[in-house]
Parts: sequence; C-alpha cells; structure tokens
Amino acid sequence: MNNFFTPGARPSSRATIAEVAAAAGVSKASVSRYIGGDRRLLSDALAARIEAAVVALDFQPNQMARGLKRGRSRLIGMLVADMLNPYSTAVMHGVETACRQQGYSLLVCNTDQDAQQERQQLAALQSYSIEGLIVNTFGQHAADLQQLGKALPLVLLDRELPGVEADLVGLDNHEAIETGLNHLLEQGYRDLLLVSEPLDGTSSRQQRLAAFATRLAAQPGCRGSHSTQADQPLALQTDLAAFLAKPGPGPKAILTANGVATLATTLALQALGEPLFERLGLLALDDLDWFPLVGGGISALAQPTHALGVAAFERLQRRIEGDRSAPVRQTFAAELHIRRSTRART
Repeated sequence: MNNFFTPGARPSSRATIAEVAAAAGVSKASVSRYIGGDRRLLSDALAARIEAAVVALDFQPNQMARGLKRGRSRLIGMLVADMLNPYSTAVMHGVETACRQQGYSLLVCNTDQDAQQERQQLAALQSYSIEGLIVNTFGQHAADLQQLGKALPLVLLDRELPGVEADLVGLDNHEAIETGLNHLLEQGYRDLLLVSEPLDGTSSRQQRLAAFATRLAAQPGCRGSHSTQADQPLALQTDLAAFLAKPGPGPKAILTANGVATLATTLALQALGEPLFERLGLLALDDLDWFPLVGGGISALAQPTHALGVAAFERLQRRIEGDRSAPVRQTFAAELHIRRSTRART
C-alpha cells in the first residue's frame, strides 16, 4: 500500500497543546478554540498571546485527530489498477494536488491488476475511515464496490463498473479514436491496426476498439484489424509481422490504445528489425515523455491527465458535501500532437 499524506510525518517531540497553553498563560480550551477556527470567541489580546506561543514553539496541530473529533477524517482513498502505468501516475498527481489544495490527504492503494489484492485493499481503505473513494481498477469485486458505494461517495475514473452507480470521469474514447483515425486517413493511411492490452472487461479498452471498428467499417477503401497482445511480446511480434507482410489497400499504420501498448509495439518493431516509421505510421493514445525521442517523434493523442484527476476529486468533494443528484458522466477530449511517425503518405 502506498500512502500519500499531505501534512507529512511530524517528529515525536513536537509541541503539545498543553505546552502552548502554558507558554501563553491560557487554558488548553483557549488554544483549542484558536487552532479550531473559533478565534472569534477569544479577545484580540488573548489570541495574540496564543499566536506568539504557537510561533515560538513551532506548534503543528494534529489535523487527523482534530478531524476525527468532528467526525471528519479528511482522507480520500484512491484504488488504482496499475501504479506502474504512466497514465495512473499522472492522474494520481492531479488528484493529490486537488486534495492538498482543499485540505484533504490522499491514501492510494495499488491492486496490481490482481483480484485478491483488490479485495484486501478495499478492506484496508475502509479501515482508514476514508470520506470518499476514487476508483480506477478492473472492478473484479464490483459487488463489494457497489455495497461500499452505499456507505460513502464513489467516483469512477476512466472505467465503468457493472452495477456500480457512481459519477464517472474519463476520456471521451469515441471522440479520441475518431480524431486519431481522421488524422491517419488525412495523411494517406488505409491499412490500420489497433494494438491494445487484453480487453478483459475493461470498458475504456472495449469502447476504443468499438469506435475503431465502427469508423473503419464505414470507410470505403480501408481495412482495420486489431491485436490484443500488448502484454505478450512474442505474440505481439507475430501479429505485427503478419500485419506488415499482408497485402493491403494502401499505406499501413498502427494505432496504439494506450502508453503501455505503445511501448510494447515500439519494442516489438525493433525486435523485428523494422526501421521505425519508414514504411508504416504510428499514432499513440496517451503522450509520454519519451515519445519525441523515438524515430523522429511519435504522434500522440494526449489525455488531459491532470485535469482528469482534479475533476475526479472535485466531483467526489461535491458528493462528500451532500450532493445527492443522479450520477453524471464527465468526459474530456484528447489533444492531437503531430510528429514524424504520422507523416503524409502517397
């Protein structure tokens, strides 16, 4: 489990309320009022004495203890399927930033795409008295999440979960694929391959494949195929070799469904000895730091990961504060970044 606590760890020798009270010559109740937002109940002279003592002793109030006394933990939980995925890390940063700005701390649990870990991490999150949960996972235990959603606010990030009625924040997958395919077609590509990780019930992957198939089925003079072997290097190499060797209706291009698939595809092409982007194009969904460094640059459909994370927290905060309206779907558009990997073909 990875814990991100905004306030940070405090040394065990930190000053106490009693010490502040003694230094200021006031009662502990007066200090509690001062740090608890009830300063209006104190005279200006009393507040000034307490403030001077707080500064002199470098007093840091225990926000967790204060919150629990008021029935608030100020903790937000986040369940992530794969923390090694750059998308997850980037979105998590957006969530943490928004949490910190609003006085919350973020507790992150990584399921590592494992059903048993998911159940264990769900139990751990509940034991920490979280006020709400952001979920970006496969939902192997959708029934548990559905039950948990009755006890505290949930927001789904990127992936729908059957039976879980909650707000969803994510990419507009249909529009992203449409934007990508329009670019490839305008550049002259006619034989297209979609590479993704295994579908395994993940809604975003299924939506991207469905948009890809629907768009190309209605496009005269084009052919679309797909490979779900991004997690199997040798199998992916076999699929790519067959795609490159098979005669097609025109110039070939690969559309990768996320950053993980892009890395796997690039490595597979290198293993096959294929000169990158000399005779085929490549367009990636997600835009990672290393993309401009490969083969003159990999064109990408960038997800607004920071904005997604912030929106997920903001949606959750509304629910925590009492919003009981019907669940909403909040989607964002991808931004096309054109580089050499999709240069025009004739």
